Amino acid sequence: MQVQVTANVSKQFIVLPTIGYNTVTYYTTFNISNRKSLKGKSMITKVGVVSRCDKPGAVEIARDIIEHFQKKLDIYVDPGTASELGIEGVPVARMRQLGVQMVITIGGDGTVLRTVQHMDDPLPVISINLGTLGFLVDVEADDALQTIDSVLSGFEVDERFRMDIWINDMKLPPATNEVVIITAHPAKMLAYRVWVDEHELEELRADGLIIATPTGSTAYAMSAGGPIVDPKVDTIVVVPLAPFKLSSRPWAVPGQSTIKVELLLPDKEAEVVVDGQFSKVISSSDIIRIKKAATPARFVRINTDGFYDKVKSKLH
Repeated sequence: MQVQVTANVSKQFIVLPTIGYNTVTYYTTFNISNRKSLKGKSMITKVGVVSRCDKPGAVEIARDIIEHFQKKLDIYVDPGTASELGIEGVPVARMRQLGVQMVITIGGDGTVLRTVQHMDDPLPVISINLGTLGFLVDVEADDALQTIDSVLSGFEVDERFRMDIWINDMKLPPATNEVVIITAHPAKMLAYRVWVDEHELEELRADGLIIATPTGSTAYAMSAGGPIVDPKVDTIVVVPLAPFKLSSRPWAVPGQSTIKVELLLPDKEAEVVVDGQFSKVISSSDIIRIKKAATPARFVRINTDGFYDKVKSKLH
């Protein structure tokens, strides 16, 4: 269905093309803070629900959400959660096709990453926190129903770029946080050659290599000594994991770069891990390529606190 979308324009804003959410018409603007304002002529009518199933209480919160909103919303539940609830499920990958406009996750950052990874063109995600630290989850369980209700008439979206990954010609699921290339055998180092576009960045020996987005800079990359990067910065962070040489340091390269990684030692295997959710064993004959994905991850913006306040509150 074709809809006409208009947008107010000021010096701070540029108009982007329509984001289509089936029957819902949005007024869409995008500013330099990488934030989208979605104000609908009609309220949200279709949502998805994805719960962590091995966490006590998570499925019960999903049940509460479904019972509370089922009279005003069409609710689609992923198969794992649906199985726990004894109802029919819908794969996350099909939810956009069915008209879902927002996905509610219940768990921690891992639940969010797993959900986003299943979507080629991610729907906005609002996350109920049942994890621990949770950089991607903003809503506490006690506030879940009230917060969800508050965004049904419109919300802002933070877009975070993802990375596409190939092993030779095989495409892997996209990464919202990071790609880790790590030794498949503990205590055995690997040798890597890293290229940024046509330039050799470094040749190094290390236990592993982390290639992270700005979103992932506060995850594994930070623990390995990488920098904390504001999500508005268009960069990819390359962080050696326990390198042999003291001169092997983290790099921040342009976000539009294509990064290529080669393994240099024959007969040694490594493992490619995407967002901690997907893994693939590789050998020295394989080449890994990484570049910015065409479609970003999208998150419903809840807190008015900025990125720096969030970092301070989470890490101090």
